[in-house]
Amino acid sequence: MASFSRIGVSSEVGGVRSSSGGDDGVGTLMEFVGKRGVDVGDELVVLFHHIQYACKRIAALVASPFNSTLGKHSGLGGGGGAGGSDRDAPKPLDIVSNEIILSSLRNSGKVAVMASEEDDFPVWISDDGPFVVVTDPLDGSRNIDASIPTGTIFGIYNRLVELDHLPKEEKTMLNSLQSGLKLVAAVYVLYSSATILCTSFGSGTHAFTLDHSTGDFILTHPNIKIPPRGQIYSVNDARYFDWPQGLRQYIDTVRQGKGKYPKKYSARYICSLVADFHRTLMYGGVAMNPRSHLRLVYEANPLSFLVEQAGGRGSDGKIRILSIQPVKLHQRLPLFLGSPEDIEELESYGNVQQKVNPGYEV
Repeated sequence: MASFSRIGVSSEVGGVRSSSGGDDGVGTLMEFVGKRGVDVGDELVVLFHHIQYACKRIAALVASPFNSTLGKHSGLGGGGGAGGSDRDAPKPLDIVSNEIILSSLRNSGKVAVMASEEDDFPVWISDDGPFVVVTDPLDGSRNIDASIPTGTIFGIYNRLVELDHLPKEEKTMLNSLQSGLKLVAAVYVLYSSATILCTSFGSGTHAFTLDHSTGDFILTHPNIKIPPRGQIYSVNDARYFDWPQGLRQYIDTVRQGKGKYPKKYSARYICSLVADFHRTLMYGGVAMNPRSHLRLVYEANPLSFLVEQAGGRGSDGKIRILSIQPVKLHQRLPLFLGSPEDIEELESYGNVQQKVNPGYEV
């Protein structure tokens, strides 16, 4: 296994032809971001070294038999973060993951601002850091006691040097509220049967699988292309009767095989955004939450960037996600991610955004 990155290994997942490289290929994540791969520049290489280190620590934490005892330690419980309801209150593993990421970004020396879903306000880290990082440190942690897959999401922007003259609080916030169109890179990491890091620098989407024997992320899915259309939809359809007419009509149509694709769709729903998105990226279809629940800055923008770079689309049900200018740090919206033909068909039904949530918080 130590020589895995040098062995030509290929596989086909969901119609995606993948290879680990071979003798002349790029084997590891750090080789890929360096001069042997996409050559993103030395500063971004350093940042990715620290991001992958943080995610390997979180992967080990998630898999640890002792993670359920974290909440018993003082200082790890409690509320705060993200300005949400009790239902969104951070779990201990969220807090620990957030601290791991903040520490790694500080140590990189390359980050000016970090904004996290777990914090009420962004953090100014360094006056000369060239990058701004937004993150959801541990998506899906509500289900972690059941060993359901979880994930981490990152969006990376250039620091807006034109704002350097502003007071620290103001420039910290404005740097964090950049449009998704300005993303330099995006990442999600899936913690499941394998730990997979998927990233894009604006020239395709590529996935790397953690080789636990070497500690390297190995390129296993270069240039992912989402199928133009899938046969799976992913949504909490227990809320069917709360949905608007357009969304109910769309789901009724495709699961009966009466849509533009004459096959019956299947439902697959994990209730972990990174996991549902990863499957959709591999197999096609649509992953969605029609409520104004998911966060534009930390979740919708990075994942939309990644799916677009794989040939798919990210939408709020009406317009392109990346075209939406954030106005609040924890701004929420409906989110539909997936195959371009599936998203186009869904949008054609018009009224697909769920505006009311009767009984949901009870």
